[in-house]
Amino acid sequence: MSAPTLVLLAHPELRHSRMCRSLAQVARGLPGVEVRDLYALWPDFVIDAEAERAALAPARRLVWLHPVLWYSMPPLMKLWLDKVLVRGWSHGQGGTALQGKALLPVLSTHSRAEDFRVGGRHGRDFADFLPPYERIAALCGLRWQAPLVLHRTEASQGEGPSDEQVRAFVERLSAPLPPHPEGG
Repeated sequence: MSAPTLVLLAHPELRHSRMCRSLAQVARGLPGVEVRDLYALWPDFVIDAEAERAALAPARRLVWLHPVLWYSMPPLMKLWLDKVLVRGWSHGQGGTALQGKALLPVLSTHSRAEDFRVGGRHGRDFADFLPPYERIAALCGLRWQAPLVLHRTEASQGEGPSDEQVRAFVERLSAPLPPHPEGG
């Protein structure tokens, strides 16, 4: 049975991740939050789309927790989108299963915030990499929530997320949920 907040964790090397692994552990300790580790569930990349849709159904807030890899999402997260969010279920004619649910991307980077600006290491503001996420949300009728982007900090470089990053994560996951789409 899914909780009101469903965290979809997608990290291909979770055992080496200080940020995502720590945040997933924090999320598992919060009331009303369920964490689904996609790489643990589907290590062979054969996704049971019906099982994933069943897990999504009762959730009112979806959280995509993953590192930014090559300015995008990890490959299993993209495959998950392709297999689970299909026309007629999540979008298109009759596709209203996600309508009105909140979507909160929680994205980690190995770079500092100042690296994501014109003239910085990545040459663009981080917001320039978000349009695909925003369009997926819009297409599926999800309520877009401003992403929580967790950049490398001096405090998080060697030991995982900083206290401030953990606090921001907990606040976002503990924020009031939108009303359930069916009015319940």
